[in-house]
This record gives sequence, structure tokens and C-alpha cells, in this order.
Amino acid sequence: MNGGADANPHFAGIGGEAAVLRLVDAFYRQMDSLPEAKVIRAMHPADLAEVKAVLALHLTEWLGGPPNYTAQRGPPRLRARHARFRIGASEREAWMTCMRNALAEVVADGGLREQLDAAFARTAAAIENVSR
Repeated sequence: MNGGADANPHFAGIGGEAAVLRLVDAFYRQMDSLPEAKVIRAMHPADLAEVKAVLALHLTEWLGGPPNYTAQRGPPRLRARHARFRIGASEREAWMTCMRNALAEVVADGGLREQLDAAFARTAAAIENVSR
């Protein structure tokens, strides 16, 4: 998903690595606090340290930053990596609610926030593996 910083300027637009780390922290705070996120939070370990580190690596690369995720973990293959979890419309929407709230907290630029929301929505829909 990474074509380099020239192909995807969102990494710089969001504020680089520090902003990605704030986004990840805000996202998991939402997941820990929102009742509608209870099911997706249960898909994660109690200690989120490693999961946060992996998401930060992925988002950094996905946003156009350094390709360290691929260097360390191989291609993202998000659908395959999430296949062991039951992800339907309600799980997708819970994830998007957490991410939208995190974006609202971290990304001041409304236009960038809308672009990222749309991109996250496409990704979340692609990971969905249960039809209802």
C-alpha cells in the first residue's frame, strides 16, 4: 500500500511519527472506553503494547512514511491477518467509530481527516469477512 512519501503525502500531513503514535493511542483509548467496541476489544490481548507497536508501524507505512512494517513483517495482507476473527458490519462500524474519534482528536485538518476516514472505511470494508 505504500508508494513512498511522494505518492502518499499523508504521513507528513498528519504530522509524522509523533502524530501516528498519538493516533494509535487515541484509537485504543476509544476501543477501551466505548461500549460498542467491546467485541472488537476482546479480539486483542489485555496488554496492547505489541498491538499498538504493530499498528503504528503499519499506519506509518500506509500513510507514506518509512516502509518499516514491510521490512519487519512482510506485506500487510490485512485480510489474511484478520481472517481468524469474525468481522462483520457491526465490528467494522465499531472499528470505524474508534478510528473516527481518534482522527477527530489527532488530525486538525478537516480535509485530511475526511480523506483518511474514507481510506480507512475502504480498508475496514475489505477486511470484513462475515455477511449478515
